[in-house]
Amino acid sequence: MPLRPITVLLTACGAPGTAALAGALRGNGEREVRLVGTDMSERAVGRQLCDSFHIVPRGSDPAFAGAVREIAAGEAVDVVLPQSSFDLERLAEGRDAFGRTKVLVSAPETIRLANDKGACYELLHRLGVRAPQFQRVRGAREVERAAHELGYPERSVCFKPVFSSGSRGYRVLDAGVDRAHQLLHERPGAVSMRLEEALELLPEDGGPDLLVMELAVGGERTIDGIGDGERVVLGHPKTRESMRAGLAMYFVTLDDPELMALAGRIVSGLRIEHFFNIQLVGDLVIEVNPRISTIVYQEDLNLPYLGVKRALGEISDTELAALASRIRPGRTALRFFDQVEWDA
Repeated sequence: MPLRPITVLLTACGAPGTAALAGALRGNGEREVRLVGTDMSERAVGRQLCDSFHIVPRGSDPAFAGAVREIAAGEAVDVVLPQSSFDLERLAEGRDAFGRTKVLVSAPETIRLANDKGACYELLHRLGVRAPQFQRVRGAREVERAAHELGYPERSVCFKPVFSSGSRGYRVLDAGVDRAHQLLHERPGAVSMRLEEALELLPEDGGPDLLVMELAVGGERTIDGIGDGERVVLGHPKTRESMRAGLAMYFVTLDDPELMALAGRIVSGLRIEHFFNIQLVGDLVIEVNPRISTIVYQEDLNLPYLGVKRALGEISDTELAALASRIRPGRTALRFFDQVEWDA
């Protein structure tokens, strides 16, 4: 018997992964999936890719969760699938008020810990997980002190806002950076700068909370999966390569039991439910995102759709875990820029 049609709401449907995610949910091979997109911008690509579209307040707005809840009720949404870290906190706080609609977000404390990079690093250290050494600071004076204490100028360090997503606000402090080369040969938006240049742009005291931290070096890897608050139900690691505009564009699935064991410790320590993405540079964990991220899709392993089925009670964790044998190491994904056209 065919499964009943369902409706999935995608938040932040202007996100780079929206096109692939929408295609995977529709192409599940089992049932019809109707998509409702929301975003704070009318120019979100999801407006053209989803069956219905609504503009909502930004994720940090106290009215955000209520707006999504109202849309979910009006559109008979079965599952809300958030794509942005900025949407998680409000949805987590209000997830129990969505009635029959399942919201794929962890508990509020999990979201708070994951989004607060300083608190997250402190927890990782307590769990015995390698994460960058860091200092939490505010203002140019404290940034300068922390950078020198962490080894600048002999060692490059980096800083970013405590609350950020998608490489926003991330900068490398490198005393040997060649600004002339940046000017003449690199695209605008280079992430490396000298400490004195950063200090000129920051208030002497106060301002946003920043993390000045050890610069992680080495290859980038991530672990994507589904957690149940205590363990990884299904997931796999992958490489993360060929950065463009702060986004990874090339991925290769890995067979790495040690990385999966690491993910299990983090999922348990943070009590992550539903989707997660853990990022490493070298051996250091630099990000824990309790949300869906870029997926390497397989025709026989559609992770986003499986997560939706799990939320609806259509597949058990035991059945999901059994699907790990389908993961194909070496499966490669190459992201690229595309476009859509329409008449006004």
